[in-house]
Amino acid sequence: MGFTIGSIREMRELREMRSGARRRGRAPVCTAVAEYTGLWGWDVVPGARAVRSGGRTACSCRAPGCPAPGAHPLDGAPVVSAGATLDEAARAWGRVPGAAVLLPVGRSFDVIEVPEAAGRRALVRMERMGLPLGPVAAAPDGRAWFFVAPGAAARLPELLYRMGWDDCVPSLRGLGPGDHVTAPPSDLGGLGPVRWLRPPTLEGAGRPPHARLLLGTLAYVCHRAPACG
Repeated sequence: MGFTIGSIREMRELREMRSGARRRGRAPVCTAVAEYTGLWGWDVVPGARAVRSGGRTACSCRAPGCPAPGAHPLDGAPVVSAGATLDEAARAWGRVPGAAVLLPVGRSFDVIEVPEAAGRRALVRMERMGLPLGPVAAAPDGRAWFFVAPGAAARLPELLYRMGWDDCVPSLRGLGPGDHVTAPPSDLGGLGPVRWLRPPTLEGAGRPPHARLLLGTLAYVCHRAPACG
């Protein structure tokens, strides 16, 4: 799909936003948040961070026995809604300095999670096949996240069943409403940074593909991968 006048204007505004952030000394995280909200149309939530304490990894939320250290939203933190500007993102993060950037799943997109090695192989296959693709991220815990249209997580068992993969790919799972993924430039649970394997684009972020278009390839590659059994 070619660029429209509106999309060209959005890209120009993003470049100006980035250069303005450098001039004003804005933290890269604020610029990233403004890009996610203003350009890609995603909500963003400030998240907890993993911290080292007494030689152990703990969560900045300080809850005893936190089940997801550094990988959950902060209690009471303001949601930075889609459409927020750089100034609004900076103000929000000023209230929670050092917070991780989390994206709520189930609103603008769902996520199909697979082992990173299988995800990388599947991504190469999909690009060669010319399949429509949304953003794809790699987490430092060895997982890859494929952004797909909302509603995929709820329908995943049915879709896999129809394709004959229902009991063959335990390493593939869906993330939907109530879940969050950590977004670059943040790290995941203190393990290391999250990276884009396929960065967001105007088309892919606004209209992520339906899961059924990608599931066949993802399930096949996961099934074939030794680590997936």
